[in-house]
Amino acid sequence: MQTERRSAIKKLLASVTAIAGLGLAAKATAVTGNDKVAGSITTSQDVPLFSGHTIHNGVVYIAGKGAHVAPFEIKAHTEIVLQELEKELIKAGSSMEKVLKVGVFLNDIADYQGMNEVYKGRFGKNPPVRTTVAVAKGGVPGDSLVEMDCIAYL
Repeated sequence: MQTERRSAIKKLLASVTAIAGLGLAAKATAVTGNDKVAGSITTSQDVPLFSGHTIHNGVVYIAGKGAHVAPFEIKAHTEIVLQELEKELIKAGSSMEKVLKVGVFLNDIADYQGMNEVYKGRFGKNPPVRTTVAVAKGGVPGDSLVEMDCIAYL
């Protein structure tokens, strides 16, 4: 009798697990399917130019963010850029802690230390990999002293 009861309980648990698993799989497919999802789209003359973020297969790609306002000082610009990255990550359903890679583009390599002072610790205990490049003077678009982009997961 007890063996039959255990068998019935196991079958019930297997059914519940299967149903829950299908629900989770369906949800995962909806979020991480093969379709590309673009958000925060910028247009030029009513034609899509680029997205603030794109999601594909559970990975979020954040477009480069710059700071084009005073004060024109690297620490202030780095703070603004990191805040903009975080806002876009949140819009996409991710967070700073889920960032896998960051690209940093400095207008002047002399700003490396100042940028690092503001950057450090912003991505949690397990920071992402990072590439930092100093572009030729004037290579960062607009008036920004730094631009950053990133890749994260959902």
